[in-house]
Amino acid sequence: MPPNPSKADLSDINLSGKIAVITGASKGLGKAMALALSRKGAAIALVSRDLEKLESVAHEIRSTGGQAAVFKADVRDEKQIQDVEREVANQLGKVQILINNAGINIRKNLIDFTLEEWQSVVDTSLTSTFLMCRSFVPHMRGTGYGRILNMTSIMSHVSLPGRTAYSAAKAALLGLIRALALELAPEGITVNGISPGPFGTEMNQPIMQNPEANAQFLASIPVGRWGKVEEIGSLAAFLCSEEAGYITGTDILIDGGWTAR
Repeated sequence: MPPNPSKADLSDINLSGKIAVITGASKGLGKAMALALSRKGAAIALVSRDLEKLESVAHEIRSTGGQAAVFKADVRDEKQIQDVEREVANQLGKVQILINNAGINIRKNLIDFTLEEWQSVVDTSLTSTFLMCRSFVPHMRGTGYGRILNMTSIMSHVSLPGRTAYSAAKAALLGLIRALALELAPEGITVNGISPGPFGTEMNQPIMQNPEANAQFLASIPVGRWGKVEEIGSLAAFLCSEEAGYITGTDILIDGGWTAR
């Protein structure tokens, strides 16, 4: 039987000629997405405060024939984001893909938060996304194509004690995703969220290294394991592809069944 041309072969996702900016790209999920998009042909602009780790990720991408450039910046700072936008445009060109991955989590009861701590968590996830979108959406407008991914979390759908700031920031991203998706839909620009569940990243090492806490988490995951960062990379690559052009304004849970309980 001849192949059906209407059926997309996801192994053939091609991001060649696309430029992707990824924040929080020095480790964890950001690094995994950078590697995944690079394998599909995208040139990657890596953004983080940790220049040494960024250079390591860039070296890994280049060692496999990919293209990467590093940009040290605090994504909570308006001036630094404006500088990054200008430098990315000068070095790589106009951006078609933006992944807002930067985030921090301070685990404590609400009454124990200082205002500075609260603002740090909220600004790193939410305000940085506003600043990055404001700077890079103009690159995409008028081209008929653009992809924006915002890393939300299962903590934007459900929560746990000690996660007030983190849950508040991530839940707010859901509203931003919906509104911005509607604003940009006529331009062919999609805006989506990815809500990871428990993944084996640096942020979760305190839990993974605590046998009791680790056992409790695993008991709450129907598939019975921590997520692999490569699984996030594969999902991100698909959502950034032409094949995902009809998916916008939504949030995709990738949590091993956690929130289905």
